[in-house]
Amino acid sequence: MNRLTQIDPANVTGKTKQLFDGVQAKLGAVPNLFRVLGNAPAALEAYLNFSGALAGGSLNAKVREQIALAVAESNLCEYCLSAHTFIGGNVGLTEKDIVDARHATATTDKTDAILKLARSIVVQRGEVSDATLKAARASGLNDGEIVETVANVALNIFTNYVNHVARTVVDFPAVKPGETQSAAEACSTGCDCSH
Repeated sequence: MNRLTQIDPANVTGKTKQLFDGVQAKLGAVPNLFRVLGNAPAALEAYLNFSGALAGGSLNAKVREQIALAVAESNLCEYCLSAHTFIGGNVGLTEKDIVDARHATATTDKTDAILKLARSIVVQRGEVSDATLKAARASGLNDGEIVETVANVALNIFTNYVNHVARTVVDFPAVKPGETQSAAEACSTGCDCSH
């Protein structure tokens, strides 16, 4: 159950209404995370602006979703894992891409390096080693891409932590941290479901 109020889009005015209307127009709904952020319009606006700015950066939507998945798994955020699994599929990530991203791996060297850097930033609280940066650069990341990776990690840590504090009710198909087998993989290992 939510520990912070989920603001009903039908009952808002002013800045919050304007922000919710923009989210509704873009996503077709106002997901529960945004309803929680609506308690603080400045925080909601900051999130939307930061996310929008990063969307215009050098990391494409697939890579940004892969970062979000790696960060959410590292922070054990069920809401963000569920949301970014859904969104990742919508931007063209395969089920394997999604599972791999949760493990901070990818099929291309550059994306793999970005995900390993992202996970290291989370686990090391930003205190990444010289070896980690050297490995990122060896895989083709330039300083701008390294900074954008840090920015995407920070954006996702913000939403992970808001969801942890609020215990935001998941309004996407639920994905639990630590459970990265697909239904097909689970069945091939002997489950008794009807997939």
